[in-house]
Amino acid sequence: MATAIETNVLEAQPRESGNKNEARRVRQGGKIPGVVYGAGKDSQPVTVDPRQVLRILHSETGHNTIFELNLSGENTKAMIVDWQYEPIKGRLLHIDLKRIAMDKVLRVSVPILLKGEAAGVKQEGGILEQMLREVEVECLPADIPSHIDVDVSDLTFGKVLRVSDLPHSEKLKFLTDANQPVAHVTSVKEEVVATPDATAAEAAAAPAEPEVIKKGKQETEEEGAEGAAEKPEKAEKKEKK
Repeated sequence: MATAIETNVLEAQPRESGNKNEARRVRQGGKIPGVVYGAGKDSQPVTVDPRQVLRILHSETGHNTIFELNLSGENTKAMIVDWQYEPIKGRLLHIDLKRIAMDKVLRVSVPILLKGEAAGVKQEGGILEQMLREVEVECLPADIPSHIDVDVSDLTFGKVLRVSDLPHSEKLKFLTDANQPVAHVTSVKEEVVATPDATAAEAAAAPAEPEVIKKGKQETEEEGAEGAAEKPEKAEKKEKK
């Protein structure tokens, strides 16, 4: 299991804090704006290379990666705490970085990976459902795991894997509720496919949808007024006949 300490280096350059136009100019220049804070120091607006940031985010340890931040010739340990993507094209827009003190504990969310084939799936024909995919832990930066592996081979129907069943270590303090369900084996839901005859029968049995539901309230009231005006005219024609 890999830890969150990696040899990545992120180069950052200080920038003047500005408005959206300033941030747009930074992106047009091939960089993205960001901010660095933590370790008892003032926050510092910076620019960084989005390719370096993506390399860290896509690594095995992801956003929990602790790397070397080079800012104005000074190296410090840091990690990514927040980032923003452009919703349509998926480009990075902004990044928040936090300086890390290696002797102080951190709160992080660590992915849970299920290993093995559950007995309820292999022998009883069920399906494995994972309800919790991350667990929050507290530990020193050097002890942050890339993920927590748990064997589900003995998981059968009626048995629930909980946070308390995950592998624990003296280096990790679990903050997520110990009774929180992680995974269980459930039955396969049968999907009923309607035949053409059944579909036609359902359509015939279904009551016709009132036209007023499909129209706005104002339009319905107007039609009601028009209908009231038409009734005397129809009655008059009937008398003539």
